[in-house]
Amino acid sequence: MTETAPRPTLEAVAARAGVSRATVSRVVNGGDGVREPLVERVRKAVDELGYVPNQAARSLVTRRHDAIAVVVAEPETRVFADPFFALQLRGISKELTAHDNQLVLLLTEGRDDHARVGRYLAGGHVDGALVFSLHLEDPLPGLIQRAGVPTVFGGRPGWNGDRRGVVYVDSDNRGGARDAVRHLASLGRGRIAHIAGALDQTSAVDRLDGYRDVMVDADPRLIVEGDFTPAGGERAMRELLRRCPDLDAVFAANDLTAAGALRVLRESGRRVPDDVAVVGFDDMLPVAEQTDPPLTTVRQDIEEMGRLMARLLLRGLDRRAAEQGIGAAPSSVVLPTTLVRRASA
Repeated sequence: MTETAPRPTLEAVAARAGVSRATVSRVVNGGDGVREPLVERVRKAVDELGYVPNQAARSLVTRRHDAIAVVVAEPETRVFADPFFALQLRGISKELTAHDNQLVLLLTEGRDDHARVGRYLAGGHVDGALVFSLHLEDPLPGLIQRAGVPTVFGGRPGWNGDRRGVVYVDSDNRGGARDAVRHLASLGRGRIAHIAGALDQTSAVDRLDGYRDVMVDADPRLIVEGDFTPAGGERAMRELLRRCPDLDAVFAANDLTAAGALRVLRESGRRVPDDVAVVGFDDMLPVAEQTDPPLTTVRQDIEEMGRLMARLLLRGLDRRAAEQGIGAAPSSVVLPTTLVRRASA
């Protein structure tokens, strides 16, 4: 075993800086009331000694853990296979890192996982939670409310009950879907199908509503539910071709669904976009630029959604730490979407 040198203490920093231990504690823990020259001396001593605050002791003073739980209501097989989650987590991680906060990733697959996450959040291990990819019957909102943890949600809330004070970040799913379907209609397409996402999620419901806003009298057979995965897109596309072989366009609920649909169209001998035009949703570049042909899609800034979720939560935590009534409470944000035209439509 390698012997390690003892960790520098507050007392050692105080001695090096020529100030009291209490002054060092206030500087290290972000307190007020220390003159700037003393702050600089303490910081210089911290750097010279390599002092690292003891997090447990610091938490007693600040009542903050500098740790945020990121709860994704999906199994790990989905989270690590779908680039959507990677982009959102990257945005969250960048924002938390910039504010010296740790990210604690929690995934849920079943009831046991929900209970475990609820216990963890109620245990006081983190300052707040960022939660996304919720399903309509998910028990997580209730568990989080009982835990009393400040939370920002990714996506418009879809659960029943009191939503006062709920803060979320979302994209204009309905408006983006309208833009996608209007674009297909502008190309002269009249039999426009929709492969929906999992309809127990509000993003899928909003995109289906956007499709229906434009296709008011659409044949019900032109709508098939998928699950936001390539395999789901393949299954739905085969069903659509069986039901409506004369369809001439498809709006898919996301890029992965569109990628699956494109494979089935190619296998069936349909040319894209000559015979069938295809539009997706997300504009995830690892997917949209590598499909055959490259995918026309609705762009939402997924990474920015993650950054905003983290920013709103940290802003809310800072407000709680201040005197009551100081500052405005964070409000929900809905980001705009943009149609990105490529070769598929």
